Amino acid sequence: MTPLSDDWAENLDRFIVESLQNGCAWGLEGPEGWALTSSEKYPNSDVMPFWSARELAQVHCEDEWQEYKPVAIDIEEFLDDWLTGMHKDGLLIGVNWTQELEGEELEPLDLLQEMEQEIGS
Repeated sequence: MTPLSDDWAENLDRFIVESLQNGCAWGLEGPEGWALTSSEKYPNSDVMPFWSARELAQVHCEDEWQEYKPVAIDIEEFLDDWLTGMHKDGLLIGVNWTQELEGEELEPLDLLQEMEQEIGS
């Protein structure tokens, strides 16, 4: 598995392509539900991170997320339900964050639009 880049835009593109190819996105689920963290860019906002591969998500199952496990979400469910639901809940989405938990923070509907554009191309 190729490690993630320091270029966040490249990691975003990789998330879109690999998630669509693999048919799923990977989140972290634990005893309290899905992993969330505070936004670095937007005060008073939470971010739910996702990765394009299990191995990329597994790296983060340590420290405060040591009880969490990578869980695959079917890409159709992710696009049709998760992204619109996260938008309604006022959550941001983080994609293919590095081991240091750094990466893009997006409005879920913006990611949905980018993924639909990739599907249509």
